[in-house]
Amino acid sequence: MANQTRNTVVSVDYRLAPEHPFPKGLEDCYDTTREFFKNLDILDCKAEDITLIGDSAGGNLAAAVSLMARDRGEFLPKRQILIYPSTYNDHSETSPFPSIRENGTGFLLTSEKIRNYMDMYAPRKEDRLSPYLAPLLAQDLFKQPDTLIITAEYDPLRDEGEAYGARLKEYGNNVKMYRMKDAVHGFFSLPWKSQYVIRTYEIINWFLSSYNGQSEELI
Repeated sequence: MANQTRNTVVSVDYRLAPEHPFPKGLEDCYDTTREFFKNLDILDCKAEDITLIGDSAGGNLAAAVSLMARDRGEFLPKRQILIYPSTYNDHSETSPFPSIRENGTGFLLTSEKIRNYMDMYAPRKEDRLSPYLAPLLAQDLFKQPDTLIITAEYDPLRDEGEAYGARLKEYGNNVKMYRMKDAVHGFFSLPWKSQYVIRTYEIINWFLSSYNGQSEELI
């Protein structure tokens, strides 16, 4: 990622479930991000240069850190990039999102696997009502970062990711969304010469450069 974007990349070694359930891993991500905002000399950058990025569960964490940052008032990221993020708490047949049923079987990530992951990450049912676990449950989404959301056509999480982008827009945030045609969940982990990975970096670099007056339209 550092090579493809020509940016400094920091990966947070956060605590993992089931040994460390919600919100421990999220708090690790928040604390690390806060320290960078408080000590910008560590990265030799300005606050507006910092972009949060994550894919899948990492996309969920990035969105949650942005919400938590607004609510706690300690810092506020300028940008976030969410790649096929999880943003909701129901991945059963009762989900309001058709992609859970349309793409929930027959692919590497199934709706059953998502439910199993949720059981490990948030075993307490009351935690699943937290907007820091399911950002779509947030009472409002004012004052969120400029956001790029990339989804996959054949992903159970496709619709909730796009719904989050739509809701961010409703609250006046700058949002760009791109659905990767013919792709499945996890495509960003394919070899870097994969057409999906190449395309994803083209979009990411467009999003990052658009703040320097280099681009106005999503390629």
